[in-house]
Amino acid sequence: MKHKFLKGLALSLTLASSPALAADETVAFSVPNLGFPFFVHMQNEFNAAGEKLGVTVENYDGQNQTTKQTSDVEAMIIGGVDGIVISPLDSVAMAPAVRQAVEAGIPVITVDRAVEGVDVLGHVGADNVKGGEAQADLITKLFPDGARIVNLQGQPGASPAIDRNAGLHNILDGMSDKYEIVAEQTANFAREEGASVTEAILAGLDSPPDVIVAANDDMALGAMQVVQEQGLDIAIIGFDALPEALAAIRDGTLTATIEQTPGAQSAGALEALLAYLRDGTEPEKLTLLEPFALTKDNLDQAERLSEIE
Repeated sequence: MKHKFLKGLALSLTLASSPALAADETVAFSVPNLGFPFFVHMQNEFNAAGEKLGVTVENYDGQNQTTKQTSDVEAMIIGGVDGIVISPLDSVAMAPAVRQAVEAGIPVITVDRAVEGVDVLGHVGADNVKGGEAQADLITKLFPDGARIVNLQGQPGASPAIDRNAGLHNILDGMSDKYEIVAEQTANFAREEGASVTEAILAGLDSPPDVIVAANDDMALGAMQVVQEQGLDIAIIGFDALPEALAAIRDGTLTATIEQTPGAQSAGALEALLAYLRDGTEPEKLTLLEPFALTKDNLDQAERLSEIE
């Protein structure tokens, strides 16, 4: 089954059994940075769900700046939105703004990324620790006799970056005699940095690693470009299942990525918020979807497969 990875943690609501439509509701949706295709897809699916559920959606782009996302939340409060769904750029730095919204009586659900120390209505996301563990498990399957690994980490302070890195280390640290992380460095979830950091790491190693594992697909695709330019044979594993990454897996230039169904996350967060607004139904405090590895063998399970060119 395509969604076997949910393992009982599926969203409690679906569009087919959505709350009854109500009039004149306005919900704000804020993402960290629409420069990342991941968040564009998440926003598109949120908007599509909003149209089906009969709610007005206000979209906000944090533009990769905590100050911008904070001012956006303040604008939502002043504007009197009925609810907020937000993926915070930084789990700690965005906490004061989110707390301000909660104290103003606006129900808030976080999606993909959580906030620290704020009692929001709920959180819908992927279990990023499990996602990092899935990357590590795939490495052990691909290289049963051991491997030398380069780890490209995500943006410091972002909860997915922290959790994915923790998951990777959960598995590999106990087998460090066989699986050695020869270098790890942040590339801030960015493709250009993924390329430049990879190039610098490879230049500093005596011999190429067996694997480059990245906390998102943009960094993995940047690393892939460098590996291709240098004519190296290195397995590359990304995270997020972007269409470009899926095409690269199909074509054999990328080894794998991790699927975390971002569209299901954002649409599910909206459904949960509207159930609360319309029926008073309290959502689960924490709803986590379990990510899983996508390779050539199971590419048909990708949420965004239809977007491959």
